[in-house]
Amino acid sequence: MSRPLRIAVVGAGPAGVYAADLLTKSDADVSIDLFEKLPAPYGLVRYGVAPDHPRIKGIVTALQKVLDKPEIRLFGNVEYGVDLKLDDLRQFYDAVIFSTGADKDRELDLPGIDLPGSFGAADFVSWYDGHPDVPREWPLTAEKVAVLGVGNVALDVARILAKTADELLVTEIPDNVHQSLKSSPVTDVHVFGRRGPAQAKFTPLELRELDHSPNVEVIVHAEGIEFDAASMATIRSNKQVEMIVKTLQEWAIRDVGNRPRRLHLHFLEAPVEVLGSTEVTGLRTETMELTGDGNVRGTGEFTEWDVQAVYRAVGYLSTHLSDIPFDHHSGTVPHDRGRVLDLDEVPMPGTYVTGWIKRGPIGLIGHTKGDALETITSLLEDADTLPQPIFTEPDAIVQFLEQRAVPFTTNEDWKKLDAHEIALGAAQDRDRVKVVDRDAMIEASR
Repeated sequence: MSRPLRIAVVGAGPAGVYAADLLTKSDADVSIDLFEKLPAPYGLVRYGVAPDHPRIKGIVTALQKVLDKPEIRLFGNVEYGVDLKLDDLRQFYDAVIFSTGADKDRELDLPGIDLPGSFGAADFVSWYDGHPDVPREWPLTAEKVAVLGVGNVALDVARILAKTADELLVTEIPDNVHQSLKSSPVTDVHVFGRRGPAQAKFTPLELRELDHSPNVEVIVHAEGIEFDAASMATIRSNKQVEMIVKTLQEWAIRDVGNRPRRLHLHFLEAPVEVLGSTEVTGLRTETMELTGDGNVRGTGEFTEWDVQAVYRAVGYLSTHLSDIPFDHHSGTVPHDRGRVLDLDEVPMPGTYVTGWIKRGPIGLIGHTKGDALETITSLLEDADTLPQPIFTEPDAIVQFLEQRAVPFTTNEDWKKLDAHEIALGAAQDRDRVKVVDRDAMIEASR
């Protein structure tokens, strides 16, 4: 081919950026445009990682180095399905890679789960991370809160709810979030897992961070610290699980201190009903027992917990994208090694997928690299048979967006917004103060 291979990547989170990076490192001559619906890149690194995790957010340094590559352009504030469609992209690109991630809450089928005072963790995370497309207010009126799930997101939600607002003031927490958390009356946050401690899905680091706050007493309820044969086998074979279990056992037998807020960890307690008629007034759980193979069964013993809010943290779910198939049960796009499959399970020409929308919301950010490698390998194998675009000049897509009056932002615009947020933070002796309003983000980008 006498011209560079033109690739569009929809979604500028880690998955999309890693895919673009791998393309630039291949032997192929490539030109890559990343399309992001928000005015800023980085996806869940910016809008899904708790503000008190600055070291995790340090990954943005590596992502920015990729965005600065000459073969790559960023088009922010461009929403797929609204500002352009798949047929539009095919006019300008040899191939399209979808990497839109997962930012919605997976449903939990429980009686009462839709009561006022019952929330999805993903919505709460978007709020405290200053996502521009969610409301600015959050009803923090509960003294006692239940969090359902024992993954990293559940611990993030519990930690943010339990900490005092001023502890978070050194982070990039948005001002509206700080003010709302400051008025929160919370005293107790209860985290519930239906299986045992050896089956918990959080990481050792995430667990240990719960205990760092001078204002939050972490209490592990010893009655849930149980192990069966499968649990013991997992502990012996998995160093991370061994570290988690050791920490939980130590916390379960220590004396409870007198810090003003308490974060409780309950294992082998399965939520069965959110209580209340017009709003959440409690949670009913059933005590479970391990069955020897790492699974659990109910004991018929029930407990009612006095809580006024419930947060479900049972997994993220991707959004169905227009013009490509979607498995609503798994929340993923059907594919063969990254090649998107149509309804007849035939690969759609020049259409690929990577990241959580490909494999589901599992694994840490680093797992996304291997996922992207599989997809890029498939794309490059198909290079000679990809459908030819009508318009191959790089400026053609710019003219298209301008004709549609799409106020897109570029990598240079993002750097201006980035500098603006850092300057706002410096004035308050903080690393950054995040701009929340979309119009304000675009204005700062200009």
